[in-house]
Amino acid sequence: MTLPDRAQLLDFLARTSGEVGKREIARAFGIRGEERVALKAMLRDLEAEGLIAPGPGRTFHAAGALPRVAVLRVVPAEGGRAIGVPDRWHGPGEPPRILIDTARRRPDPGERVLARLRQEGGQWRAAIIKRLRRGESQVLGIARLVDGRLRLVPVDRRMRTHFALSALDRPVRAGELILAEVRGTGPRATAYVTQHLGDPFAERSLSLIEIHARGIPHVFSEDAIAEAEAAAGAPLGTREDWRDLPFVTLDPEDARDHDDAVLARPLPHGGHEVRVAIADVAWFVRPGTALDRAAFDRGNSVYFPDRVVPMLPEALSADACSLKAGHDRAVLAAVLELAPDGRLRRFRFHRALVRIRANLVYEEAQALVDQGREPPELAALWAAWRALDRARARRAPLDLDLSEPRVLLDPEGRVADVRLRPRLDSHRVIEEMMIAANVAAARQLEARKAPVMYRVHEPPSREKLLALKEYLATFEIPFALGQVITPAVFNRILARAAGHEEERAIAEQVLRTQTQAYYAPLNAGHFGLALASYAHFTSPIRRYADVLVHRALISALGLGEGGLPPGAERRFAAIGDHISLTERRAMEAERDTLARYVAAHLHRHHEGQVVRARVTGVQPFGLFLSVEGLGGDGLLPVGALGPERFWFDEAARALESETGATRYRVGQLLEVQVAAADPATGAVLFALPGGAAVRRPAPSPPVRGRWRRERRA
Repeated sequence: MTLPDRAQLLDFLARTSGEVGKREIARAFGIRGEERVALKAMLRDLEAEGLIAPGPGRTFHAAGALPRVAVLRVVPAEGGRAIGVPDRWHGPGEPPRILIDTARRRPDPGERVLARLRQEGGQWRAAIIKRLRRGESQVLGIARLVDGRLRLVPVDRRMRTHFALSALDRPVRAGELILAEVRGTGPRATAYVTQHLGDPFAERSLSLIEIHARGIPHVFSEDAIAEAEAAAGAPLGTREDWRDLPFVTLDPEDARDHDDAVLARPLPHGGHEVRVAIADVAWFVRPGTALDRAAFDRGNSVYFPDRVVPMLPEALSADACSLKAGHDRAVLAAVLELAPDGRLRRFRFHRALVRIRANLVYEEAQALVDQGREPPELAALWAAWRALDRARARRAPLDLDLSEPRVLLDPEGRVADVRLRPRLDSHRVIEEMMIAANVAAARQLEARKAPVMYRVHEPPSREKLLALKEYLATFEIPFALGQVITPAVFNRILARAAGHEEERAIAEQVLRTQTQAYYAPLNAGHFGLALASYAHFTSPIRRYADVLVHRALISALGLGEGGLPPGAERRFAAIGDHISLTERRAMEAERDTLARYVAAHLHRHHEGQVVRARVTGVQPFGLFLSVEGLGGDGLLPVGALGPERFWFDEAARALESETGATRYRVGQLLEVQVAAADPATGAVLFALPGGAAVRRPAPSPPVRGRWRRERRA
């Protein structure tokens, strides 16, 4: 098929229930290659004309229809009912009035809520996922002089509108970072300052920008703090006494908390016993309290180079619930019995009191093992891990080993260095033991027919697999779509690319092929880990999903106070939606803050200089580059590539000049000049040294084949 016309596209959206994205439209009409660009332009025009409306996750629906998830504004209503209307309505006539379920707390008129929508007997109903704070509708920006007038320039690069400024309390200075509420629409929209945040170029402002830009809750209420402090000093209840057992923690050097401890011992008949002790957060955070509401709203902790926005107040996250060596701590523990081949044979759960023997750093523990000086506690852990690793090899989960960058700051908060975190056996020891404990938690709850908040990772979509097939074909790596797709299939691709110049680019493309994991009470398995049942149990200090799993275990096994209240499972679907959203918000905030720190470092030390950068993405408008050894993404516009015209090979992720003499593709290493770097937005602009295009490099050794030169058909 060819690109649909406007009428066909509108008819398709009107006939399709809910909302669909560009991927579903392309699949329905058989759109491929360069036609996708035209489709994107058509969708943009239809949205601008008000004929279609955007939905969550880059989806669309016909104007006048309602998406499955929407932001509602609560309006006054009679009869004690809570009624909401869509915060943005693109359809004809008045917006529909939606009845809001009020099982927990009735929202106030004027309040905005994120809600899941459904139709029952012709009446729209909404279940609240999250209450939106006032700050989430505000704009964060920098006051700048534009054409001689002071304007608010948003730090979000996707917002291309500049707003007139109005200060309600004190004058605004050019260059100041401010939070403002925008009133009005179009050319008359005005930004009213609500908070002055200071210098946007100060490194310690960079994470603050992201906190405000994404509406991340970062100040606890007085009630939540008071409850946390009271809980931290309360008795720990009746527990099994495990204080003589030699538990240790293994964490990164910059860990802000310790929520898991481990020990292992050999079993007389062969195999190993592994005990995984997890901070008993459910004992301290009870359902329905201000503390619980604060943890739910945040969903998870958010980690920045200069600070952490914790899910729980410091009295718990950094003290009473942190498994510090030498202190008595309350834990919920999994006792795992492993067969000699690493299979999980039996498991049980206990509430216990522990006293951690040592808080170890990954590198420290690895050095002791490598030098043969490990104490018995570490020797037993490594022996149990080797058994788990054999079981992992049989399971063949996705084996993507992409190191994460770590920003190191000096005492003034400036970027001192950016390093890739090493991958050591000590990391794998903890990872495999945490995975085993998570599997045991899911299986235990299933055996008791108790509610489970699963961690779900679905297999890749056919569209993504097709895109990967086209990409791999440029390296002459075969990828058959007719086979059963398992993680082992991707592992064979990664093994074939090992040692090649573009190994990392291929690995990143395999990663992009995977779906986004999420939380839900319905089990669809975990594709990446090759596991049928999986639930997060091991990090309740920083993930609300783990708190729910702890509460479910406590109730199902009769382990005392702090379990799930009656009927709690009815809200698991809405809670799963909410904490999946907060997790994505945290990941995006951490990623964008890292980009801002890298941009600040480039702005201060490398602007105007030539650096080595690797191509991480190719689009018709230019190349995305990441500076070697530093990270951060920047753009080299296609207009800066020289006088020749370039065409875009979507399958190969490449730009090639008309003569074929110059070609750029993902994975290529270039010498580029840092033209500009903006710490406030994280944007980096590159140029070619001297303005000359980089010539095509000599062909690299093939990936068990030879290079194919792609030409326009």
